[in-house]
Order: sequence, then C-alpha cells, then structure tokens
Amino acid sequence: MDILFIADPMAGFKTYKDTTYAMMREAARCGHRLFHTLSSALSVKDGQVFAQAAEFEFIGARHDHDHAWFQAAPAAETALTAFGAVIMRTDPPFDMQYLYATQLLTLAESHGAKVFNSGQAMRDFNEKLAILNFPQFTAPTLVSTRAADIRAFLHQHGDIIVKPLDGMGGMGIFRLREGDPNTGSVLEMLMQLESRTIMAQRYLPEIVHGDKRILVIDGKVVPFALARIPQQGETRGNLAAGGRGVAQELSERDREIAESLAPELKRRGIMLAGLDVIGSHLTEVNVTSPTGFQEITKQKGYDVAAQFIQAIEQAA
Repeated sequence: MDILFIADPMAGFKTYKDTTYAMMREAARCGHRLFHTLSSALSVKDGQVFAQAAEFEFIGARHDHDHAWFQAAPAAETALTAFGAVIMRTDPPFDMQYLYATQLLTLAESHGAKVFNSGQAMRDFNEKLAILNFPQFTAPTLVSTRAADIRAFLHQHGDIIVKPLDGMGGMGIFRLREGDPNTGSVLEMLMQLESRTIMAQRYLPEIVHGDKRILVIDGKVVPFALARIPQQGETRGNLAAGGRGVAQELSERDREIAESLAPELKRRGIMLAGLDVIGSHLTEVNVTSPTGFQEITKQKGYDVAAQFIQAIEQAA
C-alpha cells in the first residue's frame, strides 16, 4: 500500500522519540511504500486535491541525532486519491493554514481518499474545547474572552491553570494563584486585550504524579499510559517542556475515561487520539499529532506503532 504522511520536514524529526518516525518505521517494516508532503504543499486542480509528494526510502537512524535516516526522491504532484492511506501528522498550532489543510483533506475524502484523522474530526475536535463534550470527566473549566470572567474564576477556586486554545507542548500555559501580581499581565498576553478566547481550569495538584497521555487507536485503548512528570518547580508535564515520561498501566479511572470516549472518537473518524488525564480528570483530547508511541514501546515492550499500522491497514 502507498501511504502518504503529511508532516513537518522529516530532517527535523527527533528520531529517538518522534511518534511519526515510529509510524514510518513500522509501515516500512510491513512493506508499504512511503511518501511525504507538507500541509502547505496541498493544492486543488480541476476539483481534485493534489500533494507535492516525495517517495522516500526508510533507512533508519544510526544514533539519536541522525537526520539522514531517509532517502527521498524528487517530489511529484499526486492526487490524494492515489494513496491507500493519507496520515495527517502536522504539528499544531491549529492556525488558519492548518484549518485550510483540513478543508482540503475533507474535499479529498469526498472523492474517496482515506484520511486519518479525518479533516472534519480535526476541525470539530479542538484539542482543548473537546473536553466540554464530556463534562462528567472534567475539572471545573471556564472558556471566555473576558478577563473579568477569568478573575472571577480565579477568585472562586484560588488556584487555576490558563491556556490558549491553539497551542501545543505546554506553550502558553500558566498557573495563577489568587493575589498573583502577574495576573493582569498574563491575561493581557494570552487574551490579547480580550480579543482571544482562552481556557481556565481549576489547578489539579495530582500533576506532580504526571499528566497522563492515554492513546486510543481506532476505538481501542492502548493498555499503557505515558505519565509526563514535571520537573521540580515546573507546572507543566509536557515532554517538550522538560517533563519526564514514565509508562505505566492504566488505572481503573483512566480506563473508564478512555473506554467511555473510544466509541465516540471512532464514530467521528478519529483513528488516533491522545487523551490527557491528570489525577481523575480529563484535561485535553489531542487529535492532530498525538505522541507517546516510542516511550511506551521502549519501557513496556508494547508495540504501539504496530497496533496503529494494523488499524490503518484494516481501515484502508
């Protein structure tokens, strides 16, 4: 099968931990032909969606910082319907360019292309706002463009997290305590003088034990979570913010949350989702480019990439 990965430039992959790299490695092992393009290299001609797609050979990294792990042929304009599967793995932020890409993917799907995750799903499931569909699993949450609303929420709970709706890797996340002299500056920066909607959540002290990433593949829950434990003195557990990843078995509550969401995720065309759980509360539903494959596989011996590629094969 020919598989097209829409992802950031491959030479920039951190091969020792990159989930897209793990997907490509497994797809190559299974004998599939691999292609790569950028989301900015999509176009529409005569109603059909095309990509400037380069076929590449997977060679494999010789060490953690080896960027010469692939050999790519010159890119050729190819219709998305020509591929057995199209896997969207471009990292956020989910800006207007990302939105346009999802719309083109939806158009391609209407012509028969097999896209994972679907363009519609990525538009419908903002990674922060998606939790509002599952209030039974969330901590107190507020979404607003008004600084006064955030301040009232802070007064009510005393200790909160505020974050933008389009970030990734912990970028733009702040912890605010009542009386913090930086509250005004933080809100002005995040809300851009009340022109930008943000989310506030009650601070969950269980973060010291890790922000757990739970993976759901084609409606099936991976049996291990990756707990991303913050550095000393840090609020954020994200690996990109220096968190330490520890793979662990799912708790009873973890499994309850994941198995409750799994059928709905599959119904909406979400092949791969990464649920973020702190303590007993769902905090995000990641659908753009969820990570954690390699850490779970290395620490627990559970081949997440194999499960993912098998699911792609079956769905395509």
